[in-house]
Amino acid sequence: MAPMNTVEMREGEVGIDPPLVGRLIARQFPAWAALPVRRLDSTGTENAMFRLGTELVVRLPRHPGAVADVAHEQRWLPRLGPLLPVATPEPLGLGEPDAGFPWPWSVYRWLDGRNPVAGAVAEPERLAEDLGGFVSRLRRIDPHGGPAAARGVPLAARDEPTRAALAQLTGRIDTAAVTALWEEALRAPAHSGPPAWAHADLSPGNVLVGGGRLSAVIDFGCAGVGDPAVDLIVAWNLLPGTARDTFRRAVGAGDAEWARGRGWALSISLIQLPYYWHSNPALAENSRHVIAEILAEAGAR
Repeated sequence: MAPMNTVEMREGEVGIDPPLVGRLIARQFPAWAALPVRRLDSTGTENAMFRLGTELVVRLPRHPGAVADVAHEQRWLPRLGPLLPVATPEPLGLGEPDAGFPWPWSVYRWLDGRNPVAGAVAEPERLAEDLGGFVSRLRRIDPHGGPAAARGVPLAARDEPTRAALAQLTGRIDTAAVTALWEEALRAPAHSGPPAWAHADLSPGNVLVGGGRLSAVIDFGCAGVGDPAVDLIVAWNLLPGTARDTFRRAVGAGDAEWARGRGWALSISLIQLPYYWHSNPALAENSRHVIAEILAEAGAR
C-alpha cells in the first residue's frame, strides 16, 4: 500500500481507530469478531481502511461526502467486477451506523498488490497494455441503467473550478503555458458516441500491481456512465511518456478522445494541487508530476 500521509480533517469528518472498527465488527459481524484489526497506510482522502485478519478489509467513509460511495459500490461492484479482466473489490458485508459511527460501511475481500509510483514503474509497457485492456473491457459492459458518471461530463463543465485553481497557483507553476493547454483541451470535439462505463478515478492509489502486471483496480466510488475519456488520465498520472502510445493503442483512443483525456488529467491535477498542497503531499506531488508531464509533452510536439 502507499505510505501514510497526514491529511487535514474535513468539516464533518469523524475519527476512526482500530478499537472502533473492532466494536463495529463484533456487534454486526460476530463471526469475524476474533480477527485482529490493523489500520492500513493510505494516501486516500475519502475512506479509512483497516485490515481485518488476513483475508478481509474494512472500508469506512471519513466524511459525509464519501457516504454515498458505500451504497454505490455495494450495488455496482457485483455487476462490474465479474466482467473485468483483473480483480476488483468484492463486497462481503454492509455495515450499519453503530457504536458511535454515523454512516454505513463495507467489508471486502483483501486484494494483494501494491500501488505503483509514477516515475518508477518497473515494466511500463506491460502495465500500459494491462491498463488499456481493463479500460477497454469496462467500456464494453452494457451501460443500460448505469449511473451517470460525475466525471463523464463535457470538459467545459470543469472550466470554472479549473481556472479558479489556476488563479491560486500563480507564481507556483507556469500558469500562462498551462492555461493555454487547458484552453486547447476545451476546443477538442465533444464525445459523440454512446455513453460508456468509466472507472473515472484511475489514479496510482487505485491501481494495484504485482510482478510488473496490473493485479487489481480498486475504489469504484466514481464509476459511472458518460464520456469514458476520463479513464485516459492514467496515461499521465502513472505511465511514462514512452508507454503512452501502447496504452492509447490498447484503448483505441482517437485524437479527440485523447485530447479530452489529457484535459481531464490536467483539470484534476490543477484542482487537487492547491487543495492538497500542504495537507496531502503524495497527491500534491502526483499533481505536479501530471502538470510537468503534459507541459513536456506539449513542448515536444
